Amino acid sequence: MNIPEGLKYTREHEWVKIEGDVAIVGITEYAQGELGDIVFVELPPVGKAVKQMEPFGTIEAVKAVSEMFSPLSGVIKETNKSLEKDSTVINKDPYGAGWIIKIAKFDPSEVNALLDAASYRKLLEE
Repeated sequence: MNIPEGLKYTREHEWVKIEGDVAIVGITEYAQGELGDIVFVELPPVGKAVKQMEPFGTIEAVKAVSEMFSPLSGVIKETNKSLEKDSTVINKDPYGAGWIIKIAKFDPSEVNALLDAASYRKLLEE
């Protein structure tokens, strides 16, 4: 299972990568594997305020529909519009081209509440 170092993770299987004052968010390889073939992603509107660990959208797969939870509070700066045409990119590249949202104006102290790669790996082993 690919769990990249340098990212932060939620217990609900989202990842976040901090790049300067922007947080890039997606779902983990584990999550996309559990969901199966992803067929639709409901993206939030740019400018929407999100709160840490509250839903920001849904992801629909052949097997199930799941809510996605924001790892940080802030404002949606950008959404991955390419997912509207081909949501299966999340299955193929969850940590790269399959990113879902970018959050600006987040509170850096909230990052400390997230799991590092070792802690996330331990969570999956439980």
